[in-house]
Formats: sequence, structure tokens, C-alpha cells
Amino acid sequence: MKLSAQSVEKLEKFFARLQSETYPESPSNIHTAITEQMIGFFFQHYSLPASAKVLDVGCGQGVALERFQARGFRPVGITLNETDVRVCQEKGFEVYQMDQSFLDFDDEQFEFIWCRHCLEHSVFPYFTLSELSRVLKPGGYLYVEVPAPDTVCRHQSNGNHYSVLGKTMWLELFQRSGFRNLNVLDLTFEVVAGPDLYWAFIQQKS
Repeated sequence: MKLSAQSVEKLEKFFARLQSETYPESPSNIHTAITEQMIGFFFQHYSLPASAKVLDVGCGQGVALERFQARGFRPVGITLNETDVRVCQEKGFEVYQMDQSFLDFDDEQFEFIWCRHCLEHSVFPYFTLSELSRVLKPGGYLYVEVPAPDTVCRHQSNGNHYSVLGKTMWLELFQRSGFRNLNVLDLTFEVVAGPDLYWAFIQQKS
């Protein structure tokens, strides 16, 4: 299907509006703790080549980038928010202002993709996952963490959450995008409003 110039213009206006709705992701105690926990979990069970190239999708202000660099990997971050790009670059990280669905990277560039709390911000996650698969090397790993719907936090009601899907739908989209499921974890914890739930998916490119 070839889009007309008018259709492309509509999409560009829509994406410009979405970009205007982004906000800086300052580090928080709970998200930093979960990041450290899950990076630790991943490397307890899986390994990457020395100096592997890692893509952090929705890198915020560099919490995961710092952890990957400390382990000797080559992290690259992308985010839509200008403030987060600036903060990360001031810390010396290679970070680009880039949409997760339109990656300006060549095919098969990364051994590992870290995508924590970013896919729920995609308006078409199947396409986004196809892009992540494209830039991942065969046999490379993908870590995805997303909020579950219908918890006390009502993540589906967040203004810039567009794809708060069920667990089985996520698994289906991973498979359709060329991934093999290795592990699924329920991350439960308490917030002020009550119990909340995230899902962590560890996938491998077929």
C-alpha cells in the first residue's frame, strides 16, 4: 500500500502532536530499583558478547544506559523528549531524538534491545516491534516491560498510553514480529493507590 501525499501529511501532523505530549523522565526510586533488578535478572540467565551494542528504547535520563556502560557494553539511547536527550548527552551518552517506530539505524545493528515502559506509548506496537526486530541481530535479545491494564493505577487511562494490552496479545505480537519467547515475569509491587503490576518479557530474535 502506497500512502498519498495527503495521508503522509496527516500522519506527520498526528506524530507531531504525539511528540508534543512527551515529558521528561527524571529518575525515580521505584523505577531505578526495578531497572537494576531486571538488568541483574537478565544477566543471571543470559549473556551478551563483550562490548555488545545495546539499544535503550525510551532511555529517559540514562538510568539503564549507566548500568549497561558499567558492564562494559556500548549503549545507545533513543527518546522523543528534548530534555532527556540533552541530559543524556551532557552525561556523555550516545543518545538520539528518535521515534521507536521509525528507527534511523541499519539492519541488525544491536545484540540487545532494552525497551522498558515504552511500547505502551506506541500507537501501532506491531509495527514498532517489527522495527525493533529489524535492527536486532539474529539471536539477539529483546527485553520489554509494560504496565498491565486494569490495575489500581489504571495505566490505560494515562494520556499518552495508547497500547496497554493484555499479556497474551503482547505474546502474539512478539511472535508475529519474529521473536521467540524465553521468559515472562509478573512484577508486582505496592504504590500509594494499592497493588500494581508490570509484565516483563524476554524475547530472542529467531
